[in-house]
Amino acid sequence: MTLNGSVAFVTGGNRGLGAEFVRALLEAGASKVYAAARDPRTVTAEGAVPVQLDITDHASVRAAAERAQDVTLLINNAGILTPTSVLEGDLDTYRLEYDTHVLGTLDVTRAFVPALARNGGGAILNVLSVLSWASVPHQAAYCAAKAAEWSVTNSLRVELADQKTQVTALHVGYMDTDMIAGLDGVEKADPADIARIALEGVEKGRLEVVADALTRQIKAGLSLGVEALYPQFTQV
Repeated sequence: MTLNGSVAFVTGGNRGLGAEFVRALLEAGASKVYAAARDPRTVTAEGAVPVQLDITDHASVRAAAERAQDVTLLINNAGILTPTSVLEGDLDTYRLEYDTHVLGTLDVTRAFVPALARNGGGAILNVLSVLSWASVPHQAAYCAAKAAEWSVTNSLRVELADQKTQVTALHVGYMDTDMIAGLDGVEKADPADIARIALEGVEKGRLEVVADALTRQIKAGLSLGVEALYPQFTQV
């Protein structure tokens, strides 16, 4: 996948990591970058094409896909984060997390797959999380949704191989964005750096980008058993 001359569509392209993707793509020579947001007036990147999109609204998804038939790179970045606990969290909030990260991402991808096929296959980048691989009780809804989105991403990669659509998963920890502005005591990566790392991975054909030290540590722990990820259960 070559970024120079590509036509990209970025969901959640108005702020945070999404806005950095838009800027990085324009700097890399993309011929067009659609920046999608619920309110397209919030897209501020000069040179971007604002598009209205609510990924939880099927009609909005279809309309956006119809408008952007020239896309060769889809970046599924839009997401939410709710502090929803595993036992006491509201079930409607769980549904909102799942509808956004899993079904919303899937709906957008399905809508753009025909255009990607017509345009030579192209690539999809799904923004996942270190919390696809580890869970914290007070963010249980987000963790569960991101784990499911990881599974869907793996299925899409296999399903779309025949049409030569590359599917890349970005796993990343904490970033300095509005989403976790109130979270203190953790190291936060610069989203501009993460956007650059992720796009380099897409251009090099990588199927998975593990963007920071925390995420590499958690991934390594997956093969070591539950106790490696949750040391409070280590038997002394």
